Amino acid sequence: MKNISAVILAAGEGTRMNSNLPKILHKMGSKPMLGHVIDNVQDAGIENIFIITGYKSELVEKYVGQKAKCVQQKNLLGTGDAVWQINDEEIFKNKDQRLLIIYGDTPLITCTTIKNLLEKHCENNAAGTLLTVRTNNPVGYGRIVRNAVGNLAKIVEENDATVYERAIEEINVGVYVFKANELFDALKKVKPDNKKKEYYLTDVVAVMNNAKLMINAVETLDQDEILGVNSRESLAQAYEIFRNRILKKTVASGVTVLDLKTTFIDEAVQIGKDTVIYPFTIIESNVVVGENCSLGPFCRVRSGSNIANNVNLGNFVEFNRSSIGEFSKVKHQSYIGDTDIEDNVNIGAGTIVANYDGKNKNKTIIKSGAFIGTGTILVAPVKIGKYAMTGAGTVVTRNKDVPDNTVVIGIPARELKKTNKLIANG
Repeated sequence: MKNISAVILAAGEGTRMNSNLPKILHKMGSKPMLGHVIDNVQDAGIENIFIITGYKSELVEKYVGQKAKCVQQKNLLGTGDAVWQINDEEIFKNKDQRLLIIYGDTPLITCTTIKNLLEKHCENNAAGTLLTVRTNNPVGYGRIVRNAVGNLAKIVEENDATVYERAIEEINVGVYVFKANELFDALKKVKPDNKKKEYYLTDVVAVMNNAKLMINAVETLDQDEILGVNSRESLAQAYEIFRNRILKKTVASGVTVLDLKTTFIDEAVQIGKDTVIYPFTIIESNVVVGENCSLGPFCRVRSGSNIANNVNLGNFVEFNRSSIGEFSKVKHQSYIGDTDIEDNVNIGAGTIVANYDGKNKNKTIIKSGAFIGTGTILVAPVKIGKYAMTGAGTVVTRNKDVPDNTVVIGIPARELKKTNKLIANG
């Protein structure tokens, strides 16, 4: 969106995580929480993003790279002070635009919710708009205090709330949009007169109200989105919600998942219709699976893999950075790494591709129609030709390619005979 920048608050240590990593670098699925927030902000159409760093800022900056501009909050004096760090002409030049502010430890807030908040804010031309939700368990969150006519009056942090205010069920989610100029004017008036002696960003609501500026609240009905991760337990809860969202989309697209509780599918995974996923299967990010496939049980498909239509990956198969063609199968207890398998290939039980030599990951190619016998070890780099066969327990050593239509056996592999299978087109 034009004339909108984003500030992601990511300065906190997260002491309850009991970790040497900043809290926001703990992973939810294949990437850190901060990565999910950045992606959701970008998907909402915002390109100019500031990350406010603090604890171990060098680690955060290394992860962020060119995705956003990192600005360090040297003294952790609260969320208001964190936002104030970009109030510098050299950092944030155009104060006539709007600012989206979001916490780096809220990875479940979707780009759809962010877009809706931005649209409502722009439609009403408000000085500020914030996201709220109603919950019967508001513990730990700032309460939304409204005046006699129901308009937003202020936000009270739990530590400073009265008994009455703590009973309020409408809470502050921690996602805001402000007109930048009016936000910074309000921040100048915020005082650290609270139990933590910090500058609270939420105090700008009362300041703006006193100045007769319009402050709106947009309520979301999805309580899952508000979960802020403050401990390893809450990280596990967030991941469970994230995983269930993906599974829901997966089954809605025409995929059968036989056991939702034991199946783990990451984001950026494409799975074709009528594929069946058996229990205890893990599919990591950046994987493509075709139609009418069968995966599992106890199967792990790792990132960078491509599975064509009508493929069977069975019990205890690990498939890593590899591709497999139509009607091929790896049914039992095998490791396939850095391998390109063509169509109509059968990989026998217990096959191992030894792709790593201690320094490099090496490539294996298995051509169409090949048959790999039980317990075969393929020491990469190596190529198995069309309609070639390996006997049970064969070890094909590196660079000792097996020609088309050839049967090999033994340790190391030696030619036994030629097969009778003719290769199409010579």
